[in-house]
Amino acid sequence: MKMNKKVLVTGAAGFIGAFLCKKLLETTDNQIIGVDNLNDYYDVSLKEARLKMLENKNFTFIKGDISDKSFIDNLFKEYKFDIVVNLAAQAGVRYSIDHPDIYIQSNIIGFYNILEACRYNPVKHLVYASSSSVYGSNEKVPYSVDDKVDNPVSLYAATKKSNELLAHAYSKLYNIPTTGLRFFTVYGPMGRPDMAYFSFTNKLIKGETIEIFNYGNCKRDFTYIDDIVEGIIRVMNKAPEKKDGEDGLPIPPYKLYNIGNNHPENLLDFVNILAEELIKAGVLSKDFNIKEHMKLVPMQKGDVPITYADTSALEKDFGYKPSTSLREGLSQFSQWYKIYFKN
Repeated sequence: MKMNKKVLVTGAAGFIGAFLCKKLLETTDNQIIGVDNLNDYYDVSLKEARLKMLENKNFTFIKGDISDKSFIDNLFKEYKFDIVVNLAAQAGVRYSIDHPDIYIQSNIIGFYNILEACRYNPVKHLVYASSSSVYGSNEKVPYSVDDKVDNPVSLYAATKKSNELLAHAYSKLYNIPTTGLRFFTVYGPMGRPDMAYFSFTNKLIKGETIEIFNYGNCKRDFTYIDDIVEGIIRVMNKAPEKKDGEDGLPIPPYKLYNIGNNHPENLLDFVNILAEELIKAGVLSKDFNIKEHMKLVPMQKGDVPITYADTSALEKDFGYKPSTSLREGLSQFSQWYKIYFKN
């Protein structure tokens, strides 16, 4: 993205949003407008720390909520965005069981507001976050974007599948180029404290016991933050092509991709590697025994036994495949954690 463009990133104080903005500011001259409502789903000081690393003449932060239609409409009128990356959403499978209202407000109404704004303003490409959760308990692995995903097992997953359906309708009706990205368990420094690797670390340093769901028989396709950001940027630069079908009507300029590591890790192996890297970084003591701090428990409501990304579509269209190993990624997280929390 060499040319000077106006890019909107919603959820800019979030984990993925902040690292995307950081990379764009380092590698382009684009004007980045970051929007976030800075809600208290987790510690706001972490969001503020992320925003601090984005201080730059090409970055403007605006506090606001995407579910506020007049806010979004005015924002689009003022800035006339070339590219929109919608990462603002209420995340978390388990949280959606007890707090459904927030998910409908942010993930459905908020996304609808973004689509409507793209409809009435000449946006060249809308990229939005979907999730591996849409695959539910599909037994066929690895998960392909061609698989049927009509049986969500959580409200969170249902809202993300709804985003894909709404985007398709708007692509078809209004010829808006849209690309949905199904992210697979994103982790790394400055990540979300509700994610397993982060919450486990918070408990382990206090000497507490961590619960391993499905008796340790879960597998996750962990994807390092830098790999996710690289994937988003490549996708941003290449909008689905606008073309007409034989009937003279537009073929929807609509695409979906998985961004995952294409390598699921057993949860017990993951916990052992995390403990080893935390010991190496000096977060845990050298004689720390992880086995004494683990409890195997049944599967949680809304959870799935495995996530596993088929990334062949991403490789074919963009020549890209995430490649950071779990050990390397957890090492980076452990070193950051040592500085940010211990000091």
